[in-house]
Amino acid sequence: MTHWWILNASPIICLASAGYLELIDKLAEKLCIPGAVADEILCGPKEDHARQILSANRYPFLQVEPLPEVLAWDLGQGETAVLSYALNNPGWTAIIDDRAARKCANSFAIPCLGTIAIIIRARQQGIIASASEGIRALKDSGIWLDDNVIRAALKQLVDENW
Repeated sequence: MTHWWILNASPIICLASAGYLELIDKLAEKLCIPGAVADEILCGPKEDHARQILSANRYPFLQVEPLPEVLAWDLGQGETAVLSYALNNPGWTAIIDDRAARKCANSFAIPCLGTIAIIIRARQQGIIASASEGIRALKDSGIWLDDNVIRAALKQLVDENW
């Protein structure tokens, strides 16, 4: 299974705010960020950790031509770019949190993961000691997370004896 990730803004911002952005480097074999996503982050406040990291040119940015079939979903520019790239490049996983974008991804059979899944995978691979602490750090940084999604993710770990 390849771990090639195309990243949307929300997971980058959330993980950076919680101090867990390095997880994407440890979990992904390859990663890229569409220019539309980079633009969204780089327009944020100067003190934003995600903006500081992207300003340092740490990750490759690429221009993505939106596909008409993805544009029809009327998503944000970042989500559209992420899903257009993933649709045109089999083997890449879309890293997105937006519910409508995830529905779009599912309709095209595009693999996708969200921010909580990254925390869970990091725990499964022994990169972090506690998924609960990672999720708590996300919430403490001010990010809204659905409690049902959190419970389901943590239940998955318990079911796998983590």
